[in-house]
Amino acid sequence: MKILTGWKACCAPVSQRWIFALMGFLAITNAYAMRICLSLAITEMVVSEDSTDDTVDETLCPADNTTTTSSSNSAGTYDWDESLQGIILSAFFWGYIVTHIPGGMLADKFGGKYTLGLGILSTGIFTLITPLAVEWGGSTALIVLRFLMGLGEGTTFPALNAMLAHWSPPTERSRIGSLVFAGAQIGTVFANAVSGNLLHYSPIGWPSVFYLFGAIGVLWFLVFVLVCFNTPDEHPYISDKEKNFLTDSTNEHTHKKIPPPPWRHILKSVPLWALVAAQIGHDWGLFTMVTDLPLYMSNVLHFSIKSNGYLSALPYVAMWLASLACSPVADWLINSGRMSRTNVRKLFTTTGSMGPAIFIIAASYAGCDRVLVVALFTIGMGFMGSYYPGMKVNSLDLTPNYSGTVMAIVNGIGAVSGIITPYLVGVLTPNETVAEWRLVFWIVFAVFTITNIVYLLYASGEVQYWNDPNFLIREQEERKNNAAGEKKEKSKKEVT
Repeated sequence: MKILTGWKACCAPVSQRWIFALMGFLAITNAYAMRICLSLAITEMVVSEDSTDDTVDETLCPADNTTTTSSSNSAGTYDWDESLQGIILSAFFWGYIVTHIPGGMLADKFGGKYTLGLGILSTGIFTLITPLAVEWGGSTALIVLRFLMGLGEGTTFPALNAMLAHWSPPTERSRIGSLVFAGAQIGTVFANAVSGNLLHYSPIGWPSVFYLFGAIGVLWFLVFVLVCFNTPDEHPYISDKEKNFLTDSTNEHTHKKIPPPPWRHILKSVPLWALVAAQIGHDWGLFTMVTDLPLYMSNVLHFSIKSNGYLSALPYVAMWLASLACSPVADWLINSGRMSRTNVRKLFTTTGSMGPAIFIIAASYAGCDRVLVVALFTIGMGFMGSYYPGMKVNSLDLTPNYSGTVMAIVNGIGAVSGIITPYLVGVLTPNETVAEWRLVFWIVFAVFTITNIVYLLYASGEVQYWNDPNFLIREQEERKNNAAGEKKEKSKKEVT
């Protein structure tokens, strides 16, 4: 009891919802770092195929002696072609989509703390043993291990969303949600920048990447279980003032005891499917860039592994800064009454989809102009930061009670893009030419455009009727009464 009193005296003045937001941000940072570190490491794991063709634009970019200095620590060991690399990179998402809905339902029913924490912990352990697995079983072992990592990380977004429903009051939802989800960009920046340096300088080469990020994932879990809790009511040292504020601001649409997910109503919800469409657009563009940009920088533009790490990270720095700049604007527009919540979500989602679509296409037509290509990618991904106060927090608007389950549906379907895009890139770019990659980017443009149109037409920022447990209880009672009435009527007819 004395220990608890001491903790409360020490920590109560600190806003615990922002502590949660920071740990949620670090959860996604770690998740993305462990997920994508392979994208850069694989360029040093595989045997490189040098080309002597110096023609430009429609074929291969010419090599540049000032940028093609390779790491002295690794010349590549594994003879994996582009198609096999695509399968390896997409294997993560095979497992990732499997645990979304179970993770979301568990988080809604029991809380997201351990659903999230144990998922990150397992991914950290699998990341740590990646070098041993590859040495033992080659590409087959790596594919299996990446699948298992996906199973662990599949609970991340549903569990975080379930916790956000309790820890993010509607007046701060864009800011807290954007901070948490911005971990995707920082994780990408961190993984690419640090991996590039490790691959260049580490005496043990590419295994160092997996040892570092796996260890950080395990360390995060140990801190998270000590400082974060499912709800403000469970938190042992939150201040009474903050607990009352969070309870009062979220109680209207967030309940402690809720019926099972109303699947019939959820699956018939038009705003939900509009959100699914927007998530597909977001994930198709993001996963193409996150997974394959290091390959483009290395194999097409011929940047060194060290430069590749920094330059592959640069677009995500822009994306992160943009998300932080947009989120308070979104909250201000809503809280001041200048725009409805629905229109704010649509505005920022449109900016986040069409901005990258235009600049990615422009980058593909910049050919082999390395500076211009990097600048265009960076500007385009910067626009993508406005997705976060847009559609990324939209599931919390629709249903605080079932936010974990809905996020599982939305993010799980969107994650199918992570299976398709790496394999598609491997199939469409066998020769790693600018022209081949241009087709990849035109497909990204088309997906961005179509999914955004669907979102503009059908999205909503309002709480849906099926979020209310009382509605569901009344519906169940009506069904029982109707069934009893039909049975009684049937009995009367049989008697007569």
